[in-house]
Amino acid sequence: QVQLVESGGGLVQAGGSLRLSCAASGSIFSISAMGWYRQAPGKQRELVAIITRGGSTDYADSVKGRFAISRDNAKNTIDLQMNSLKPEDTAGYYCTGALNLARIRDSPRYWGQGTQVTVST
Repeated sequence: QVQLVESGGGLVQAGGSLRLSCAASGSIFSISAMGWYRQAPGKQRELVAIITRGGSTDYADSVKGRFAISRDNAKNTIDLQMNSLKPEDTAGYYCTGALNLARIRDSPRYWGQGTQVTVST
């Protein structure tokens, strides 16, 4: 089993920045890909960013150029730096882990409890 714990959410004004962190523990060897999903009330869940153990990344079009995902394999953590935040970025953000890229895109096995990001106008 893998446990994922997020931190760093909060309230920020539009145009501001936030940094989310996720610490993984347990059977770390079972997760090669990690990522961040978000979900706003009444909206579908959206895959925001993913990163492999080797450092390859991918982003949703809606956040490209504004968000950056990073990973520290030695510390078993991933971060999501969010810049130029917009009100439409308001959502619960969830750290996820999966065996590989296909799984992280489709149905991650491991989920954190989520952290709320609220962007005000």
